[in-house]
Amino acid sequence: MTDVSDRVGDAARIAHSARTPYAVTDPAALEAWLTDCRARFHTHVEPIPLDRLDGWSVHPETGDIGHRSGKFFTVRGLDVEVAGAPIARWSQPIISQPEIGILGILVKEFDGVAHCLMQAKVEPGNVNGVQLSPTVQATRSNYTSVHGGKSVPYLEYFRDTAGHTVLADVRQSEQGAWFHRKRNRNMVVEVHDEVEVLDGFCWLTLAQVHELLRLDDLINMDTRTVLCCFPFSGRGSASAYGTGSGFRESLVRSLDDAQPAAHPIGEVLSWITDARTRQDVRVREIPLNTVANWRWSEGRITHDSGLFFDVVGVGVSAAGREVGNWHQPMLRPRGLGLVAFLVRRVDGVLHVLMHAKVEPGYFDVVELAPTVQCTPETYAELPAEARPPFLDEVLTAAPSAIRFDAVHSEEGGRFLHARTRYVVIESDVDASAARHPDHRWLPLHQLATLLRHSHYLNVQARSVLACLHSLVSGPEGTA
Repeated sequence: MTDVSDRVGDAARIAHSARTPYAVTDPAALEAWLTDCRARFHTHVEPIPLDRLDGWSVHPETGDIGHRSGKFFTVRGLDVEVAGAPIARWSQPIISQPEIGILGILVKEFDGVAHCLMQAKVEPGNVNGVQLSPTVQATRSNYTSVHGGKSVPYLEYFRDTAGHTVLADVRQSEQGAWFHRKRNRNMVVEVHDEVEVLDGFCWLTLAQVHELLRLDDLINMDTRTVLCCFPFSGRGSASAYGTGSGFRESLVRSLDDAQPAAHPIGEVLSWITDARTRQDVRVREIPLNTVANWRWSEGRITHDSGLFFDVVGVGVSAAGREVGNWHQPMLRPRGLGLVAFLVRRVDGVLHVLMHAKVEPGYFDVVELAPTVQCTPETYAELPAEARPPFLDEVLTAAPSAIRFDAVHSEEGGRFLHARTRYVVIESDVDASAARHPDHRWLPLHQLATLLRHSHYLNVQARSVLACLHSLVSGPEGTA
């Protein structure tokens, strides 16, 4: 178990990195590196009918789509029942990928400043080519070379941590609406010896990564989920970020374990346990060809309404990847997603409105989600009672209340052009337990406590939390 004093020291070092504009890689060098990587690393993606994917087959009895190796992932059907929900039962295609991959960021101090080793990586689902990924981003099938390609650089630091300092190591879920029980090991490992910087990698301070988070489609999903696991919080950590006032002061105070919370952590844990216990959710995998209201059309699988997502096939040629050419199925969402945190100051400490949300792919029924997580245009075809609470507050928020606003890509290895608007809005909305029993106001230091354990915050919450953390790198006294 990590000692409290260790967490305090780590939080202070992380704060120093988040406040240091650069040390190893200056802005001009960073821009030149990105430009060079964009010129040399690329993918070309073309549509391929699902039943013509090389290396993949459609099972003659079930219709399931799987790889000839039996590895990577399978597209299957999922039958879901949620008692008492506005939509109590449905079925859908789902990605079944029981492997646990590794998402890891390597950290090293230069001139007393912690730096992250970031990778310029292209994925077939990206809208714009190169995005910044963790040092290691690999499924088990990838790092055991099922694809027959090159080995994963720097993997050894995460598979054998002896002699290194582990700052974070926790299994976390992925999208519960698109994956069935998929998890990845999220790791932050600090090294003290020399590390060779390979082609396509670059050392950046957290302040530099935070600045890039404000740009659309540059920091990928896997980086965001690992970033939020960094030890930002600790007792007394607020002083490490310097003095300030207004929104930023309330944000850094929220990172400090010594600051008050609207609810004690024991009460929060009991609330989550109660939500998991009272929800009657039944989920079972079914043959893909028995999924209701979905159909094959022109080599892809689509919903009768034209909403939600399609299952499509693609052929990929790539430069700067372990493998140069391959085919695969992908999920292609219909519409731009929306993920939002409503935040408010409670006794001078910033609190986030979290939602105890059911999704069929979770291991434990419920995880904490952002205040709002949806694709807004979907609700034109759904019952009015299915509309998420607080969606209208987010959609009509005054520009002066918006603290963060950027569009980011989702996992580019499984999802084709999946993009989400991530937004943080300061609000004084009423969210009392009597009116909204599945919502609670929590400070960031309680979210940090939950993040040390698996399956408490979903991937969308982790992504937008990384965006919120990035605001500590802004100027003091803002708003």
